[in-house]
Amino acid sequence: MSLPGVSFADANSSYEEADFVIYGIPFDRTCSYRAGCREGPNEIRKASYNFEAYLFEHGVDLSELRIHDAGNMDELGLADDMVAEGEFVLGDVVTRGKFPITLGGEHSVSIPAVRSFEDIGVISIDAHLDWRDSYLGVRNSHASAVRRFADHVDRENVLVFGVRSISREEYEDSPPSYIDAFTIKKEGVAETFKSALNMIRKERVYLTVDIDGIDPAFAPATGTPEPFGLSPCDVKECINLLGRRMVGFDVVEVSPPYDKGNTAALAARLVREAIAVASKYR
Repeated sequence: MSLPGVSFADANSSYEEADFVIYGIPFDRTCSYRAGCREGPNEIRKASYNFEAYLFEHGVDLSELRIHDAGNMDELGLADDMVAEGEFVLGDVVTRGKFPITLGGEHSVSIPAVRSFEDIGVISIDAHLDWRDSYLGVRNSHASAVRRFADHVDRENVLVFGVRSISREEYEDSPPSYIDAFTIKKEGVAETFKSALNMIRKERVYLTVDIDGIDPAFAPATGTPEPFGLSPCDVKECINLLGRRMVGFDVVEVSPPYDKGNTAALAARLVREAIAVASKYR
């Protein structure tokens, strides 16, 4: 495992004592448009130092929590190898009862994170459905992430929130539940996300945030930007509404070569939001 030049801000605890474990997977070998998100984990870490440790709206001081940054997985060449190694490492995090936070990397890095759990549901905030069974001959592709989640937790326990791009192939292939960004805009994020939570049959829910779920006006540095997206405050509200049901979190598809620092900063702030919310229930 290669260590980054800098750890996530306020991650001052050892692995053994930590309640929260941050792990980077710098992988983007299946990107289909703009590569570069393998640089995401370290740029998100650097951006994390922009923020105060105290999140006043939660009354939570992250410097007082037990957070550990486990560094980055070695950069592997094949998606299958990445999934196997990620599942091995993150499986230990989950087995020890810790809260895993994965920094991507493309959306395929969420596959081992989800597979590290049993008896959960998954909500994916994403512009895309990611429902292809394979893409360019790769089953563990970033375009197949949600399909792989469903293989593990069953289709009825997966929901995509904020989607606004679906291929005809996916649309006609019995897709999982989803709530599109246009419905969210019309009906409101609170009402639609509560509906999403009611549709997940499992009490425990893993939340994966593809940064392209957020509108490119706020998060331009991503591999496949798609207009008409959610706002950062929308996603913050989703994290808060998920609350005690959230058992793990990741943020993926931040592509620093296309950034001026704002997308990485947003991703870092979402990580801090997830930690603050989850800490209230541990």
